[in-house]
Amino acid sequence: QVQLVESGGGLVQAGGSLRLSCAASGRTFSSCGMGWFRQAPGKEREFVAAVTRSGSNTYYADSVKGRFTLSRDGAKSTVYLQMNGLRPEDTAVYYCAADLNYRATYYSTSRPSSYDYWGQGTQVTVSS
Repeated sequence: QVQLVESGGGLVQAGGSLRLSCAASGRTFSSCGMGWFRQAPGKEREFVAAVTRSGSNTYYADSVKGRFTLSRDGAKSTVYLQMNGLRPEDTAVYYCAADLNYRATYYSTSRPSSYDYWGQGTQVTVSS
């Protein structure tokens, strides 16, 4: 079992920044690949970013590349999503997810079905 708790969401103006955190517990953090997804009202859940177990590889959706940065801190069992240059279209509920299997390709890490555990989500709203 892995428990995931997201935090850091909120309301920000376009062009602003937020940092989301996802704290993991219940299983060795280093054995989990981690991902962030988002879901806007009326839309499907979409991939945002992922990092491999070791942290050596990160993957980003084209829509956030160059603006968002994903990192992991093994000592704190936490992953962070630094979001800069936010746009109204980034508005969504952001979910953290943990993958118990080793994956190291964009295709495999970007699929929601690859993940075994999910957090409850945190709302990000970007005003224009």
